[in-house]
Amino acid sequence: MKILSFLALLNFLVVTGQNTLQLGEGQESPDAKINLVSFMEGHWHGTAFGGVTEEIWTPAVGESMLFVFRHMIDEKVNFYEIGHIREHNNSLVFELKHFNADLHGWEEKDEVQQFKFIKAEGNRVYFDGFTFENVSDNEINIYGLIGNDDDSHNEMVFNYTKR
Repeated sequence: MKILSFLALLNFLVVTGQNTLQLGEGQESPDAKINLVSFMEGHWHGTAFGGVTEEIWTPAVGESMLFVFRHMIDEKVNFYEIGHIREHNNSLVFELKHFNADLHGWEEKDEVQQFKFIKAEGNRVYFDGFTFENVSDNEINIYGLIGNDDDSHNEMVFNYTKR
């Protein structure tokens, strides 16, 4: 029975990094509500990609939490992200778009990067390629699979403290 349970888990989740997971092909997200990510609310500050990172997450309203992200190098904006985590089809989805410093979008006009909910476990909420970790009231980690030019991915950690 343990072997069958283990094989079923492997069929559902493909481990792609130490802290991130991906949905197995054809698998659907389980039921979830926006309150699972309420710990993200706040103004967060960290470093990554050779610069300063900042994220602001709003309180949950209308079954979603909005966020904006800013990356700066030498006190100049490098790029932005805007997105949300929202309730969708009785589950959650993490969605975002990227913008240059002049607000020209990286994705096509109607394209949105979308990461489906996988599970919540302990102090972590897992999406397809991203994990949100509640370290404390004043610290969070976001683990993300970041694509490379050769179509490979590396797992990055974004460590944030609350301002």
